[in-house]
Amino acid sequence: MSALDGETKRKLREMNAGELLEAIDTQDDTLSISLSFEERVRLVVDDAYSTFMHSKVAGLIRRAGLRYPNADLRRIDLLDERGLNRSQLTQLGTCSFVTRQKNVIFQGFTGSGKSYLGCAIAKRACEQRIRAHYVRMPDLEEAWVAAQDTPGGTGKFLRKYAAFTLLVIDE
Repeated sequence: MSALDGETKRKLREMNAGELLEAIDTQDDTLSISLSFEERVRLVVDDAYSTFMHSKVAGLIRRAGLRYPNADLRRIDLLDERGLNRSQLTQLGTCSFVTRQKNVIFQGFTGSGKSYLGCAIAKRACEQRIRAHYVRMPDLEEAWVAAQDTPGGTGKFLRKYAAFTLLVIDE
């Protein structure tokens, strides 16, 4: 695609199509010159969509408030004494328990990695565009007490936490 004029770029920005504009600007004319118009548009849209989805997932992860935002199921040590196995972690990583509306509870000693595991699963949910949130139980309890002291606060509190599809409550 040839360079766009300033007015066309302004219109794309006004329509919140910044990802599309960026994809058009970064397309290499020397590599794509032999492609048809439809193929070039498809490449630009694919690139813009990829950027859009990456920023959407990054926003979900940021807003989830994870204690360990870099948590990753692939980095979890599967030591026998921890009682973890790869197939269970793989199953949890699909987040199918969320769509089946099932709860998952992790039990273990202090320092055994429950918080990290909860954050890793919440992050995986965000990557699947599931709205997740991490909160410590003492903070949740404090917010509930504060909500009860505010007119309409309990309803607001309940709406806030009901808006999350996955809620990780840490001890």
